[in-house]
Amino acid sequence: MSLLSGKRVVALGDMAERPLGQFFASLGAAVQSMAADAAELDAAVAAADFLLDPWGLEILSDRGVSRSWIEARNPALVHVSVSPFGSGNARSRWLGAELVAAAMGGALRLTGEPDRAPVKEALEACTFHAEMAAAAGAMAAHYARGAHGQGQHVDVSIQEVAFSRNVNGALVWNFDRRKLHRVGGALNYGRATVRCIWPLADGWCFHTLMTGRFGAPANQGLSDWMDEAGLDNPLRGVDWLRYNRSTLEPATRAIWEKAIAAFFKTRTRADIRGEGRRRGINACVIESPVDVLGDPHLVAREFWAERGGIREPSRFARLVRGAPSAAPAADAAGSAQKPASTPSRGGPLAGVRILDFSWALVGSITTKILGDLGADVIKVETRTRPCLSRLDVQVSVSRADDFDDKPWFAHLNTSKRSLAIDLKRPESREVINPLLGWADAVMENFSPGTMDKLGLGYAQLSARHPAIVMASGSVYGQTGPLAAEWGVDGTGGALSGRTWMTGWADRDPLVPGAVPYGDVIVPYVLAACIAAALAQRRERGEGCHIDASMYEICVQQMRRAIVSAQQGTPPQRLGNADPDVLHQDVYPARGEDRWVAISVFDAAQRARLAEMAGGRSLADWTRDQEECALVDRLQGAGIAAGVLQDIEDLMEHDAPLRARGALVELPHPKLGPFGHVRTPITFSRDRQTPYRAPALGEHNAEILCGAAGLDERRYTELDAAGVLK
Repeated sequence: MSLLSGKRVVALGDMAERPLGQFFASLGAAVQSMAADAAELDAAVAAADFLLDPWGLEILSDRGVSRSWIEARNPALVHVSVSPFGSGNARSRWLGAELVAAAMGGALRLTGEPDRAPVKEALEACTFHAEMAAAAGAMAAHYARGAHGQGQHVDVSIQEVAFSRNVNGALVWNFDRRKLHRVGGALNYGRATVRCIWPLADGWCFHTLMTGRFGAPANQGLSDWMDEAGLDNPLRGVDWLRYNRSTLEPATRAIWEKAIAAFFKTRTRADIRGEGRRRGINACVIESPVDVLGDPHLVAREFWAERGGIREPSRFARLVRGAPSAAPAADAAGSAQKPASTPSRGGPLAGVRILDFSWALVGSITTKILGDLGADVIKVETRTRPCLSRLDVQVSVSRADDFDDKPWFAHLNTSKRSLAIDLKRPESREVINPLLGWADAVMENFSPGTMDKLGLGYAQLSARHPAIVMASGSVYGQTGPLAAEWGVDGTGGALSGRTWMTGWADRDPLVPGAVPYGDVIVPYVLAACIAAALAQRRERGEGCHIDASMYEICVQQMRRAIVSAQQGTPPQRLGNADPDVLHQDVYPARGEDRWVAISVFDAAQRARLAEMAGGRSLADWTRDQEECALVDRLQGAGIAAGVLQDIEDLMEHDAPLRARGALVELPHPKLGPFGHVRTPITFSRDRQTPYRAPALGEHNAEILCGAAGLDERRYTELDAAGVLK
């Protein structure tokens, strides 16, 4: 299914080969690579639907292609810039690529081990994230163009996107004035540091103990396996439904982790792939890019495309076309079947209506993006199985027995209304059925098959609403031999080769300890596909099902390594080096745990850097220098460099980042006003207007007596019967 069939994209510089250009091509757009030359671009820009550039407005203007020049030739064009620091600020002309943007955005200093310099994530992790954010912005602007006929500039800063991943760090600094640090092969949840990388007899696996109902069966499965192996098992007898990773005593966790480490050391990769999956434990092998190519699950899902004998990822999400609607296109899109939504706020998705069945991170961030960009989102949730982000006690102001005082939930769920309802009660259909008629799109990220059991699967919904757009996010996708298997954010990274390639060649692989990856990448792919699907539905009257797999999207990020693995150069962990960059690394600066990142792209830059160092080694030269002054000098000399900023630097002292509106202060009835990480996309025409996250069930009466069409008497009856909980 080609959501952008017939659309023309002009890609400047290397954008055609970068993830954003590949995303457009995967949706059926014709992508043309061109140089930034005004004379050559004149006719192409006038005829294009989208323009992509890797520099931002200032550098693009320096090359003779100004924003006014673009608007004069094509006022309906959606122009997308993805650059290290974004347009319109003091750093817009700074040099930089992945390492420098990751350093300035705070992601780099949180990956690595305490006894070494910070180390970058595999390949261009932050750039890939930024380009998926740009895809969501581009598709939202494309949808808006269908409403008002105007194009606009969509601006994305890789630095800001890298910063937006560090919600945990922002929370603990904002509320407790604590900073997170590098923790090697562990995940940092604020109060708790939970180990997740474990040596096996012949490799490594990823495993974590998870909180509550979501984690209980997997945790018990591990405990049972340890018992049967006859090894020490301090996990025996734990009530896993009561386990909370944020409140477990550190001394107890240390005892548990010592025993778990001893157990995994006796297991092989084959054991984890076989017996581990059969038992349903939350563990998977950390695979290399070579291993990924042989995975039968990806083959079964027809994920690969072959070009010149080389396998490459074929898609960012699997799209299933809905049944043709018997109604005219306008009716199928909803404009004639129901009253048009009157937007109460602005944004490129103003008027779009989303029914949100999601939970945890992937679904919550997807609908946060849609809501922040103007959609009316109704979040369906329940007190019987509350979202993990309503449970984790990460900061001192939160309590374990309060669902409404978690700043993590507040960050992830801005711009939504909350409906608390028990979907297992038959009376809930009186509410859900009319909301399905109200909605333009439905979002869910439960285990595959869960929505079918509730009578809310895509086949069931599309039979009643042929033009519905439904999006499903999961670790493995809705089909294939692994579809029903257990998994979390780290699972996609481990299986894709991403974890295997992060770290130093002489040590175990690493994960970015406080900045999740798959959980924050998948939502932008989903949001982009939802907006594109709604735009196409308006044109053609077709609905669709969007099936996004975290595993597959992480493999997309590993495309360069996957190709290299087939060309006789097996990828390796390289620390901060990159085969496509002449030289780059992280160097110490004056002060405790202070660092600068430097990238050198050609011989002339290398010669200037050597001259500045005065014959000393770079580490000796940088060690006693103040980091910000050093970076200013390097940038002034035409050398890409950046400070490895921590969360205090980012939230308190980074004026250009603040000028982009990276933090939006919103009120909160229990936490007070505080800075929320915004959806990191800037639109020149349709601006974001986010509002605070809801309390559980806060909008029950408003939704039931409004969008669901029930009267006050029936609302009172359902409430008294315990359906609305």
